[in-house]
Amino acid sequence: MIHRSSTPAGQQEFSAHTVLCCSAVAVCVARRKHFLSPLLLPLHTECKRDGPLYTINTLFFCRFGFGAWSCGELCAPSRLRSLSSALRPFTMPRVDADLKLDFKDVLFRPKRSSLKSRSEQTYIGIPVIAANMDTTGTFEMAQVLSKHTLFTAIQKHYSLAEWKTFAANHPECLEHVAASSGSGSADLENLSSILEAIPLIQYICLDVANGYSEHFVEFVKRVRERFPKHTIMAGNVVTGEMVEELILSGADIIKVGIGPGSVCTTRIKTGDGGCSCPGDVAKAFGAGADFVMLGGMLAGHDQCAGEVIEKDGKKFKLFYGMSSDTAMKKYVGGVAEYRASEGRTVQVAYKGDVENTIRDILGGLRSTCTYVGAAKLKELSRRTTFIRVTQQSSQMFS
Repeated sequence: MIHRSSTPAGQQEFSAHTVLCCSAVAVCVARRKHFLSPLLLPLHTECKRDGPLYTINTLFFCRFGFGAWSCGELCAPSRLRSLSSALRPFTMPRVDADLKLDFKDVLFRPKRSSLKSRSEQTYIGIPVIAANMDTTGTFEMAQVLSKHTLFTAIQKHYSLAEWKTFAANHPECLEHVAASSGSGSADLENLSSILEAIPLIQYICLDVANGYSEHFVEFVKRVRERFPKHTIMAGNVVTGEMVEELILSGADIIKVGIGPGSVCTTRIKTGDGGCSCPGDVAKAFGAGADFVMLGGMLAGHDQCAGEVIEKDGKKFKLFYGMSSDTAMKKYVGGVAEYRASEGRTVQVAYKGDVENTIRDILGGLRSTCTYVGAAKLKELSRRTTFIRVTQQSSQMFS
């Protein structure tokens, strides 16, 4: 904002004012009869002119219109300190303006391929994981997914007796499941009892909504000390430094993403998942993910927990986030006064057997690999080039 006042000599003075452009703040003091239009320019040349014109952050002001001004001059160093002090009350919040992309913002760019047919590809172990949610991380889900060598992170509320029954009846599934745990002391004891009783389980899923707490980091260290040979999956976090912190604390797999899930509202309230179709799963692998965890895409099937609900002649199954009102009422008696619900409960259309959905996901991965010329799933990220789009498909009949 520019403040103008009359000087004793009858001239008009533009006194100390601030100009905000992007993240740079500049102060200008000038004596001119004409309006000075500020334009921020990189510091390439140094021009000199009588009369004070001050800038900071090595930025120049230029004037448009009449007069002899062609560009600004560098601020006198002796006055920068006082000007900087004057600007402190005007400090603005820092804004990260770097563009971030989501699944809906990109598509694969096809590349020349020497592959003759998708059927030539062999996948041994599919790094897709059913999320450790009440409704999807079930023993029934694990039975189907393990046949396709997909993983299931079993939800943490099964009792030791239920685990023993599952292990006795379906030992072939144990190499494709992970035992889940929260970060409380009772959770650790429950996890220990399961892993000690069923030594064939080699995977652990440590799950909290927000992994940015010192308590969770220490909990990961404790689990690693107690189970030095197990594979530990921990999360959720969204930044490189926290991924590194959890790895150094003993985790082998880091769950990345806070709040993008279909029944998560964490991003709205405080701030994994997010896949809504097989193409999103492929994009996650193309972006460099080693594993992809699914919740909403696997909801509504026979293998999900909960009864089938009939409404207006249609069938549904409940699906809810693990920080939702439904989950909190079920396990801890409701939402505590000091926190907010970070999930929701929805009625998902009944989809029948999950087998069909799994085939659809695997078919989508094979198709994607063919389009970009990746002979194996692990080559997908090296072969991927994303292009930015505003609409992925025709909406004519949607």
